[in-house]
Amino acid sequence: MSNQSGTQAVDRAARLLAEVVHSADPMTFTGLSAATGLAKSTTSRLLLALERNGLVRRDDHGRFLPGEMFVSFAWRGGAEAGLVAVAQPFLERLGKATGETINLGVASNGLVEQIAQVDSTFLIGGTNWIGMSVPLHCSALGKVLLAFGAAQLPGGPLERRTDKTVTSDVALRAELGAVRTRGYAVTDEELEPGLIAVATPIRGYDGAVVAALSVSAPTNRLSRDGVPAIAGYCAEEAAGLSAVLGYRQRGAKQTRKAG
Repeated sequence: MSNQSGTQAVDRAARLLAEVVHSADPMTFTGLSAATGLAKSTTSRLLLALERNGLVRRDDHGRFLPGEMFVSFAWRGGAEAGLVAVAQPFLERLGKATGETINLGVASNGLVEQIAQVDSTFLIGGTNWIGMSVPLHCSALGKVLLAFGAAQLPGGPLERRTDKTVTSDVALRAELGAVRTRGYAVTDEELEPGLIAVATPIRGYDGAVVAALSVSAPTNRLSRDGVPAIAGYCAEEAAGLSAVLGYRQRGAKQTRKAG
């Protein structure tokens, strides 16, 4: 390829990339071809190259979004506002795999704030947790954030929400150590009677935990025996989301999907 034709290819790819980055919504293949005036064959070839290099990615409908490289760069500045949009496909896949309620949570003023949710496919267990803050020590999301240093307990005694809530500092420290060892947290009727939840960590580009992903269900649908399988599904999607945020695993042990 001559220098001139090489420069032309770069210019065309840059036009496509600019359309994707500046669009408020995901772009379709047809829309990109029309917006740039490029032939569909050229558009297809250049988009594949951009996708291979992490500059664009596709959602579940095949539409184009800014790629992992842009997301990773944004997160180096702590751009938490875009986390929900980036995480949504992972939450939806986890919801389809389990049929249960999926939540994304972050630490906020000594509590867990749940910032995104995919509803259960069942009528029972359909609570809307978005915007709701819950204690760190008795929620699966909170235990993950505590265990991996993404949150700190507020001062004072631990609140007892149910008869099963852990309120001893010693017992809680032991539980958080177990969370770090196995890679996921469980809360079994500690936050609310009849509710069980499993959560796994979401890591940013530098390996620090920035959020947690959970699956919650009534105890009559999810027993302790079913937790390892659910944890496997949750860990798989959490790992995928962490990779999009720029995290590159370096020999760390992860929970594997059961089955």
